[in-house]
Amino acid sequence: MPIVNVKLLEGRSDDQLKALVSEVTQAVEKTTGANKEAVQVIIEEMKPTHFGVAGVRKSDQ
Repeated sequence: MPIVNVKLLEGRSDDQLKALVSEVTQAVEKTTGANKEAVQVIIEEMKPTHFGVAGVRKSDQ
């Protein structure tokens, strides 16, 4: 049972998140041979204040 954890900054629409789950599921099914019913996708959204690159938070850019 493949489990895929996707971490994103907040701000995507519900339609975008639905499409992401669908596309990730299809990719895992295609590349691993797993049945799509067994593929689990977990989306974790982060606030821009909780993510930084090179010492700078995304919210401060």
